[in-house]
Amino acid sequence: MISDGVSESVISLDRVSVSFPVYQGGSRSLKKRVLYHGSAGRIGRDASHKIIIEALREVSFSLSAGDRLALIGANGAGKTTLLRTIAGIYEPIEGSVVTRGRISPMFDISLGIDADLSGYDNIRLRALLLGLSPGEIEQYLPDIAQFTELDEYLDMPVRTYSSGMILRLGFAVATCFQPEILLMDEWILAGDAHFMGRAEARVRSFIERASVMVLASHNLPLCSRWCTMGVWLDQGRVKEVGPVDKVIKQYTTSVAQGGSR
Repeated sequence: MISDGVSESVISLDRVSVSFPVYQGGSRSLKKRVLYHGSAGRIGRDASHKIIIEALREVSFSLSAGDRLALIGANGAGKTTLLRTIAGIYEPIEGSVVTRGRISPMFDISLGIDADLSGYDNIRLRALLLGLSPGEIEQYLPDIAQFTELDEYLDMPVRTYSSGMILRLGFAVATCFQPEILLMDEWILAGDAHFMGRAEARVRSFIERASVMVLASHNLPLCSRWCTMGVWLDQGRVKEVGPVDKVIKQYTTSVAQGGSR
């Protein structure tokens, strides 16, 4: 369960704040800057009076082995920013993020795919970026190839693939190994019905093998089914934390009353 101590924690955030500077303050450039970071956040000013987007503000919680956490909130609440902060993509301007274990991010599964290389070469390249050793890659290669169902296409350049085929390739690599800290966006389960039926079963097995899982999602039934704990984010702040069904109920009640977008 979410804990106050950090000695047994796999993930620990202590008063984490993340802001993005807006170098051009015009309405159009401001909108582009906000969309680029994937979070509406809250517009503010730093100590130098420069315009910033306050994406996360004083977020604190700890997760221990076995925890399955859902990040709940409206668009722009800070869910994706928080995932990327835990992954080490964004650095807090205040506070600290401590993780123990290999992080498996599943929100940019096409990262590192080279259109001019073959499917097999891209499997090896993507797996290296995920931290697998050459020996581990060769061990997992037959399973990855079989799961993609791409057959002879794996010998062809990825530029010949459809977007759905690229999704299969990236997804198969991202879910081939034993995860420790699993970070997921719900869109990972978007795709053709045949493939995603198999993919959901594979993700479920992946989640079961993970030490800790953090899921950012608007799909509240999915959060209830896959997660044990919930964090409700509102404009970058933690509004509620606790058992997932309790947090979902409080969030949906607030939405129904017009208290959250």
